[in-house]
Amino acid sequence: MISLSSSITGGVYTFNDVEQELKPIGFKLSDSWDYEHGYFDYKIADEVGYQFLRLPFVIKSGSLDAPADYATIEMKEPFLLSHKYNPGLDDNVREGNIRAIFDQFQEPVDKDATFPEEYISTGREVLAQVEQVLMPKRSE
Repeated sequence: MISLSSSITGGVYTFNDVEQELKPIGFKLSDSWDYEHGYFDYKIADEVGYQFLRLPFVIKSGSLDAPADYATIEMKEPFLLSHKYNPGLDDNVREGNIRAIFDQFQEPVDKDATFPEEYISTGREVLAQVEQVLMPKRSE
């Protein structure tokens, strides 16, 4: 993981504004959001795993699961993340195991693998785009 300083860190925005500005750039809301925090992810590459620019946020008010609530979020420090995975299916699945239906893929080799040097500049360039589109939307 490589932390990136950014002018959006600490900024407060409506969730809808951030999502509307980031989707056209190529970001998506990570599946790992909950009621307190979440991430917008930009996939940079998939070199023996996945390399992402990740924009973390915390929920200040409202809720992400109720569109009418217009959640307010605070952006945290962005970072570059490399997630290295095991290719193939899990060979430790037992027949009759109900969990095997949903969890047939192997555990990641390294959830925080070394980030390839050649993609760091790409991550910084994408972050600069994010700063350009979000700074006018900043509430605080």
